[in-house]
Amino acid sequence: MSASLPGARDLPASQYDLGTYWGRVKQSAQISDPRTLFVSASGLEHAKKLVSAYKNGQEQSMTPDLWRAKKIVDSTLHPDTGQPVFLPFRMSCFVISNLVVTAGMLTPGLQTTGTLLWQITNQSLNVGINSANANKSTPLSTSTLVKSYLFAVSASCSVALGLNAIVPRLRRLSPATKTILTRLVPFAAVASAGALNVFLMRGEEIRQGIDVYPVLSEEDKKLREGQGGEVQSLGKSRKAAVLAVGETAASRVLNSTPIMVLPPLVLVRLQRTEWLKNRPRVVLPVNLGLILTTSIFALPLALAAFPQRQAIDVNKLEPSFWDKGGIGGKVEFNRGI
Repeated sequence: MSASLPGARDLPASQYDLGTYWGRVKQSAQISDPRTLFVSASGLEHAKKLVSAYKNGQEQSMTPDLWRAKKIVDSTLHPDTGQPVFLPFRMSCFVISNLVVTAGMLTPGLQTTGTLLWQITNQSLNVGINSANANKSTPLSTSTLVKSYLFAVSASCSVALGLNAIVPRLRRLSPATKTILTRLVPFAAVASAGALNVFLMRGEEIRQGIDVYPVLSEEDKKLREGQGGEVQSLGKSRKAAVLAVGETAASRVLNSTPIMVLPPLVLVRLQRTEWLKNRPRVVLPVNLGLILTTSIFALPLALAAFPQRQAIDVNKLEPSFWDKGGIGGKVEFNRGI
């Protein structure tokens, strides 16, 4: 993100009002825009130069080109490290990366082997996304990464296989209801294991805490611009980390709910029509289309549930921060996405 580039002057956080949900939705749509994936290395460097020029006072106002440069930088670079996020794990690639995996998990009539393979694939992708987009002020060791991955895979496979075994034994349910519940089994597995995956992959943040920074007044920002200094961390807060990781886990569930629920329910209804019964080869393209359409709208709506740059009152953190807050007694931190 642009905040990771050098320079004492801050760019406007967004063209939209991030204090409102719909403002964050519009901003999230910018970050998750797949078109940014096609920006070349030279295009990224040009965008970084434009942003750096503004942050160092060489550009005085935001122009359409500068807003586009900020969009490219925000969707490509990690806000803590300033390095490009591995392309398949960027939010701008989230819909594409998850399309095939989600379609695989929602394939009607999956057997045990297929269920296991797709759940393992999904959790592998989740590990990559959660690790690549986590707060990097507290690194995760390789051994912890492997343990967390194995735990998340075991949880998702256990839920999926367990529910697949239970649903057929529910004798009081009609065949149609059983069919619907069977189609919703992947949602239960993905939602539960997805939230668990976030906590496991970012558990080190909760144990050690994440960096928090004072919220600066306009006067303080101008003073810092004149002095050319960077905002220094006030320290690591475990309570801020719990909030950051918890909100990220909740946003993952909010994102997976419509994607894993709506397409299978609509497909069940469509498969009862004569048109689809006579065209079984069309089931897969229809399934992919339903998942893609739902994913495009669901992602920004879920990402916007909580601000990425979170501000909080110091009294809600550890006592060591109570006398260190910025304007209004507040501090801020990167929640991660």
